[in-house]
Amino acid sequence: MRFIFKLLVLFVVVTSCAQDYGRLNPIAGLPNSLSEVSGIQKIKNNGLIWMVNDSGNESRIYGINEKGEIEKEINIKEARNVDWEELTKDDEGNLYIGDFGNNDNKRKDLTIYKVSNPDLIEGDETESTEITFNYPEQKDFPPDKNKRLYDVEAFIYFNNNLYLFTKNRSSDFDGTTFLYKIPAKEGNHKAQLIATYKTCEESEYCTITAADISPDKRKIVLLGHDRLWILSDFKNDNFYSGDIDTFNLEHSSQKEGVTFTDDNTILITEEYKGGGNIYSLQLK
Repeated sequence: MRFIFKLLVLFVVVTSCAQDYGRLNPIAGLPNSLSEVSGIQKIKNNGLIWMVNDSGNESRIYGINEKGEIEKEINIKEARNVDWEELTKDDEGNLYIGDFGNNDNKRKDLTIYKVSNPDLIEGDETESTEITFNYPEQKDFPPDKNKRLYDVEAFIYFNNNLYLFTKNRSSDFDGTTFLYKIPAKEGNHKAQLIATYKTCEESEYCTITAADISPDKRKIVLLGHDRLWILSDFKNDNFYSGDIDTFNLEHSSQKEGVTFTDDNTILITEEYKGGGNIYSLQLK
């Protein structure tokens, strides 16, 4: 009887410690040095997962294998990590680092660093070119607290342009997000407002924290803490003009990074003290 009792106690302990990851499949943990991972991107399916940490961290990118181990670190010379929030890539595998985190909506130094394909870089440092930009609709730095619509944590590359999905920081949160477009080339640019969309009205769950576009360019995923917005059948570059499906992840955490590995599979990462997880998810 005592043996059975011990087995029951062990079962309760194991069951209580089990994690419920909802629809996500955890494939690896991340090291403590990447506890503030804010953007991820995979250049090729069998390559490394490239990551950045956000504000206050070093100006470097990290190449991670699917066991969660850092295999490569590359310092970006003469670049500053004011608030690195996202990564995307172009059709040649060049990487773009979005230094456009803007919680208080008062920055005038919004920058994107373009780096050559990191899978091909030898050594531990590289140079970058700078793309700077501003939002013509923003007149005050910062705006009133109920008009703070100019933070960004999500962007993609599409047809020689970069598309930014803003994160709503307004005190009167209503889910509004702007879609902006800037050329993917060196220089200073005025961002062009393409469209607006309302995600939902809960500020904890309805802000966009990352984005990626599928290899076939037919789907875009926007990431939130507990859900995805999947955009498809869009016309030209108004990505909100087609179908928009909300996908409940059934798991809530500070998710900050998303990247496609093929047309129907994505990887997701989260910020977590001590190191979060890398998750995989089949969209269908």
